[in-house]
Amino acid sequence: MKTEKASPSQIDSSQRSRFRENAEAIFIAIVIALFIRTFVVQAFKIPSGSMKPTLQIGDHILVNKFSYGVKIPYLNTVLLPMGDPQRGDIVVFKFPLDPKKDFIKRVIGIPGDVVEIRDKTVYVNRKRLDHDVGVYSDPHTIAGNLRPRDNLGPITVPRGALFVMGDNRDESFDSRFWGFVPLRDVSGKAFIIYWSWDSDDFKVRWGRLAGLLH
Repeated sequence: MKTEKASPSQIDSSQRSRFRENAEAIFIAIVIALFIRTFVVQAFKIPSGSMKPTLQIGDHILVNKFSYGVKIPYLNTVLLPMGDPQRGDIVVFKFPLDPKKDFIKRVIGIPGDVVEIRDKTVYVNRKRLDHDVGVYSDPHTIAGNLRPRDNLGPITVPRGALFVMGDNRDESFDSRFWGFVPLRDVSGKAFIIYWSWDSDDFKVRWGRLAGLLH
């Protein structure tokens, strides 16, 4: 029984077909990945200790970009509103002094709130902010006329803006120093740690993986 051999043209056509199928699959995968990164979720790495102990240097987190609405890329125009950041949310945003950089901080004041700091104690709308996420490493208190770290305000958060602070209160460069965050520059809400690497001890922090942020 004779079997017909494929001609060179048939082999070439088959190879082109497989190449086209693979290229289409890769293209679709890239489009889906870009869509997810742009509109749904994005990964960020924590480079500094300003959010300690909540976030450690080397933590890798996921940010829900759908939390506050669907935005047009680069224009920051909201197409589908989904709500606004609330006090206590951990948000990623474009740094007002350098929009090329992403910052992560905790929301302390929302539009209309009156924020005041007296001797390291934070007050929002004249009520002491009671939560256990803010830590202080420096026992010294700096006067407000020298530096706004420990004494500030009262100031009112304007419309369309947020007042944010790092959980590592004495080691955070935040709204106390450079002002408010425009709502339009908020990328999303951080919600989980998916990876954590301790570069000092050269090991994975297994206990931090899958840790939900709040």
